[in-house]
Amino acid sequence: MHIYRHFQTLPNEARGAVIAVGNFDGVHIGHQAVISEAGHIARASQVPWAVLTFEPHPRRVFNPDQPPFRLTSFRSKVRAIEELGVDALIVQRFNRIFSERPAEEFITNVLADGFGARHVVAGYDFVFGHNRRGNCELLLAEGEKRGFGFTAVSAAVDNRGEVYSSTRVRNFLCAGDVRSAALILGRPFAIEARIAHGAQRGRTIGFPTLNLHLGSIIRPLLGVYAVRVGHLGDDNKVEKWMNGVANIGVRPTFGGDNIVLEAHIFDFDEDLYGHRVTVQLIDFIRAEKKFDGLDGLKAQISMDCQIARNILQTPEVRKT
Repeated sequence: MHIYRHFQTLPNEARGAVIAVGNFDGVHIGHQAVISEAGHIARASQVPWAVLTFEPHPRRVFNPDQPPFRLTSFRSKVRAIEELGVDALIVQRFNRIFSERPAEEFITNVLADGFGARHVVAGYDFVFGHNRRGNCELLLAEGEKRGFGFTAVSAAVDNRGEVYSSTRVRNFLCAGDVRSAALILGRPFAIEARIAHGAQRGRTIGFPTLNLHLGSIIRPLLGVYAVRVGHLGDDNKVEKWMNGVANIGVRPTFGGDNIVLEAHIFDFDEDLYGHRVTVQLIDFIRAEKKFDGLDGLKAQISMDCQIARNILQTPEVRKT
């Protein structure tokens, strides 16, 4: 998959594509339906299949002081989109200047002239342009004038009729219900970052950990999780999956105050400092709590490890 950073520098071979447009934070099943629809049209028309997304997320531009909310880092969003088979990802830098473009100008200058779009696909609720005046009806009408087709994809729903949405994922994560979040995402929720140096207390008590700072990623319910850790190569793909247990929290036993993910990988003791990993949260085990001493903490971690091993050996987890 080729990645392009601006509509004004798009090479000729990437023009004339069928383009799925959206923020796609989480790349959940609803997002996948929009992107896949663009793929079906592109393959039938024998033209490139592209995705247009925006970075940083518009909510970060308009509400910079709100708590972290993102479901996917940029790298993990790229990987999830690439795994769908997309030919090109166009990453448009989003700032206030770009946001102030009138909706009609976005259609004319970006989609029609910039991309030479053959067809545009968006979710039914997609809005864009200054004051969010642009919508699917405008895209359909203006597309006819500018020479490209348009498809609005209806809401994708689960077997209970509930819409797959990023909001539902965030709500489940805040409740610690990572299994329900995974059903909407189509894969386990994951936190991806470069491994940072910590105080190395885990090593002194027999449970060495990988320390990850969450950055702009949403904070799930603080506590202990059964996890799978993927070591990422230079190509942003997972080279190896490993089972483990992780605590997301402030480490109250040691008087911490910053939220950190500390992952202990089973039967593993290699130095991965500076490497990038992705940590999938498979199941919630317990809430974070403060212990009176190291003996109580070590005993609890041993129990957590056994619970996590049992969870990760179940057939439904092993085949994910």
